[in-house]
Amino acid sequence: MAKKITFEEALAKLEEIAKVLEEGDLSLEESLKKFDEGVKLAAFCNEKLEEAQQKVDLLLQKGNALTTVPFSPRTGESDNGEE
Repeated sequence: MAKKITFEEALAKLEEIAKVLEEGDLSLEESLKKFDEGVKLAAFCNEKLEEAQQKVDLLLQKGNALTTVPFSPRTGESDNGEE
């Protein structure tokens, strides 16, 4: 995936690949290429979902004051030092 895509675009492409693979009209080589692309898209979507879940968790940790906290996905901590 050379260009940056959104979660929604990746999910739509993944659904398209699944449909094409289910039809079974591709050669083995083409099927493997599509499967490989699908695995990469699934990993990308999973990463985005995990980031979203972590942001939700940070919001909920703030208790009654629902404020956003910048999240750094690399460290697993908020930018202000809180978890």
